[in-house]
Amino acid sequence: MTGRRLALIAILVVVLALVGVWLGRMFQPVAHHSGAELHALMHDGLELDDAQERSLAVLERDFAERREALEGRLRADNARLADAIAAEHVYGARVSAAVDATHASMGDLQKATLEHVFAMRAILRPDQQARFDAVVAESLAQPGQ
Repeated sequence: MTGRRLALIAILVVVLALVGVWLGRMFQPVAHHSGAELHALMHDGLELDDAQERSLAVLERDFAERREALEGRLRADNARLADAIAAEHVYGARVSAAVDATHASMGDLQKATLEHVFAMRAILRPDQQARFDAVVAESLAQPGQ
């Protein structure tokens, strides 16, 4: 095979690979992000009154601070897990303890998120709560959630 023919085949393979990636992205289902949907619903879909808007602003500010702290703790736990893995090279006591700490941090973050969801729900009128509940239920029923 000549160098020119080999280069042409290489270019064709790259182009076909790029087309394959593009097609895959075009037909891949859109990821379902319940946080974004709840945020959009709360701000745009429920016609909150001024008092609800003020309450929501406080809830969002407080949760952002709490989430940041919990995510920081999770990052630190993950770093300790990485250090334990590098030190032990087996599933030893240090790795096991680091995994447990990471799981505890993930659980605390999930609990805080659920507390925030329920706090948002609590500021809604019953008619708004029904729409809110439907979005939450649909989000949790999606694969990968």
